[in-house]
Amino acid sequence: MKVDGRCLCGYLTYEAEMDTNLVEICHCTDCQTLSGSAFRVTVPVVDGIFNFLSGQPKTYVKTAASGNRRVLAFCPECGTSVYSRPENGTHGFFGLRVGSLRQRADLIPRAQCWRGSAQTWIDEVGDLPAYDGDVPE
Repeated sequence: MKVDGRCLCGYLTYEAEMDTNLVEICHCTDCQTLSGSAFRVTVPVVDGIFNFLSGQPKTYVKTAASGNRRVLAFCPECGTSVYSRPENGTHGFFGLRVGSLRQRADLIPRAQCWRGSAQTWIDEVGDLPAYDGDVPE
């Protein structure tokens, strides 16, 4: 599937091709901290079919508990996270952040990783009251 995305402020825009069957939720504690949320939704895209159309990201190299080093790319203006990739590039793919994609509503996660790190309440989210806007006062 061909997709396109952007950061919140529009400085970064990009396009990519991806397999919709590879969308996954990551519950690792690094993804929780980096996203400021309970999990992050990503999809791998192969290097060479991901291209920036405008802007260049700022990057940060993080070292996981395993010792693996990953390059995190984000907008230097608004901070929107766009992708991560192995620092050494041996795997040849980007972990694209689904939230920055225009087609995100069409991308259904097919797997969850690092489930042992998931928040204890995650399975009950579907039982919570839901509203189309803000929670009523």
